[in-house]
Amino acid sequence: MTPSEAKLLTQTGINALRRGNPAEARAVLERARATGLADATTHLALAVACDALGDSPAAQVAADAALALEPRNLQALMIKADHLDATGDVAAASFYQSVVKAAAGAQLPADVQQLVARAQAKCDQYTRQFGTALRQQLQGLNGGAGPTSKRFAQSLDILLGEKQLYLQEPRLYYFPELPQIQFFERADFPWLDAVEAATADIRDELLGLLDDSAAFVPYVQFDAARPSLSRGGMLNNANWSACYLWKNGEIVPENARRCPRTLKALEAVPLVHLPGRSPSVLFSLLKPGARIPPHHGILNTRLICHLPLIVPPNCGFRVGNDTREWVEGQAWLFDDTIEHEAWNLSDQTRVILLFEVWRPELTAQERALVGAMFSVIDQHRGGVGDWSI
Repeated sequence: MTPSEAKLLTQTGINALRRGNPAEARAVLERARATGLADATTHLALAVACDALGDSPAAQVAADAALALEPRNLQALMIKADHLDATGDVAAASFYQSVVKAAAGAQLPADVQQLVARAQAKCDQYTRQFGTALRQQLQGLNGGAGPTSKRFAQSLDILLGEKQLYLQEPRLYYFPELPQIQFFERADFPWLDAVEAATADIRDELLGLLDDSAAFVPYVQFDAARPSLSRGGMLNNANWSACYLWKNGEIVPENARRCPRTLKALEAVPLVHLPGRSPSVLFSLLKPGARIPPHHGILNTRLICHLPLIVPPNCGFRVGNDTREWVEGQAWLFDDTIEHEAWNLSDQTRVILLFEVWRPELTAQERALVGAMFSVIDQHRGGVGDWSI
């Protein structure tokens, strides 16, 4: 038999399937397969015919033959997956997943889109079942208390697709081999005790500044010496504004004079010192209804500290996959090179004290080297670069 005759047999079998006659289709397609000239289309059509006749083992053999020739054939993958699923074989999950992956980014007809949607639903079902079984078995550890490691718990969430993986993505400078941590443990920074103890004094000084509308300026400001970007609508937007006590490495005298107790509370804090750039110490104000869009900080050699001072309800903050609410007087530190955002859904103003500190993993020599590097950068670029969000 010639290849053309084998193809004619395959087409005859497909036509029988379209007429709703799987028995006739199977007989013709088995003849086409017996020629030794069958292609993936022949094997797939035979798999469909056998499946329609309820002969799952034969459908499996034909689907496997089609996949041997076309490993990414969506319909063959789906027949294989459904067969395994019907027999209770969890290997079905990997075949359903292969359907979804093979279809990614492709322009598909409506019927194939429905097939892919069904495969995705099956993937989700298997993930939920696996997650439930996994957590139940792990719960038996530690006398029934389950795993106690927060890092391990987060790894499970990511493994099961319940949380997304977020990593450091600094916009300008990346220092290698620093831990990928979203929020840091409060107990690792004993100097925070003095800062939190001064919350009432700091808030009193803030209230005096809030009476002076000129003390606060938009956090993201236009600079004629730099390219102007929209910054998610925050450029020159007073909804997110700041009152600086330190800015670009220099004291702001008119504001610092009014906040001596705030600056006193920061004396033991390991503020970042980079000539012309840091420290930055500011009161950060977010107006009612405002949102700070998701963004990344400029370098990962620092952490950002928030001391909440005025926090109405319905205010939130997300770093990576960890979302929290501020509590007045309770500080936290986070890595701002991991995607983060903030919102104030209340009808009142939210204000925090914000400052930057060195990452504790950096040695004194490494901190000095980072400072020297930015000094050289600024000499070549004609001054301070973009240091906002």
